[in-house]
Amino acid sequence: MTRALLMKILWRSLAAFFVLLGLIGIALPVIPTVPFLIAALWAASKGWPRLETWLVNHPQYGPDIRAWRDNRVVKRRSKVIALVMMVSGCAILWLFVPQVPVWLKIIVGVVLVTVGAWLASRPESVPAPSEKSL
Repeated sequence: MTRALLMKILWRSLAAFFVLLGLIGIALPVIPTVPFLIAALWAASKGWPRLETWLVNHPQYGPDIRAWRDNRVVKRRSKVIALVMMVSGCAILWLFVPQVPVWLKIIVGVVLVTVGAWLASRPESVPAPSEKSL
C-alpha cells in the first residue's frame, strides 16, 4: 500500500468519523452538529473532495459551514445554542453524575469555559469589505 493511499484512507476515515459525530448531534441535542461537520470538512478537504462539496452545499448546514470556512464567522444563534448546551452539560455533570471524580469535572469545566470564551469571541457577521482587507 502506497503512502498516498494510506493518507487518503486516513483522511476519509477521520472525515467519516466526524460526520458520524455530527449525525449523532442531530439526534442528541447536547451534542453540537455543525462543529463536527466543520471538522469533517477539514478532513475531507485533505482527501475526499466529493464529501467536501456535499458538506459545503448541504441545504441546512452548508451556510454555517461556508460562513466558518470563508470568514471564520459563527452566527449569534449558533453561539447561544452552543453556550447554553455547554453550560447545561456541565451543570448536569456536576449535579446528577456523582460517580465522576471531582478532578475530572473540574477539567471538563475548564475545557468548556475555554472553548466557550473562544467561541464567544468569534465574529458574528461577515466583515465589511474595508475591514476584511485590513
